[in-house]
Amino acid sequence: MLTLQFIPYSDIEGVPLEQKIKKILGIVKEDKIIVMEGRLKKSEETELIKATMERIDNNFKGIEVSVIYPENRGDNLGRTLKNSLIGVLLGERQGLTVIGPATLIKEIKKDPDKIQLFAKEKKSKRKR
Repeated sequence: MLTLQFIPYSDIEGVPLEQKIKKILGIVKEDKIIVMEGRLKKSEETELIKATMERIDNNFKGIEVSVIYPENRGDNLGRTLKNSLIGVLLGERQGLTVIGPATLIKEIKKDPDKIQLFAKEKKSKRKR
């Protein structure tokens, strides 16, 4: 069974980086895929990857991360101004982040409007 766990932005806002990483990796190690409101800063994402690499072993193969956020498709001045104002007000909260265990996620494809997540089939162990 594939399990998605939603993390609202309010759960990670203002939380020290070490605690964010601990929370994220704890959930992913339970073979759950995180759907997080907002996005990590580039420096936080880098630290998450570093922390993940330090924890790789026979049971934990790593993570896959993908971020989607609205692009400023400024067709006109009004839309450009609106998107700029939203960016100032929401900052890192704007967007969506998907994080999951590398053992479950085969591939993540994204474009500005959607994320397609392809999961690996779990091989069941049969008793003979």
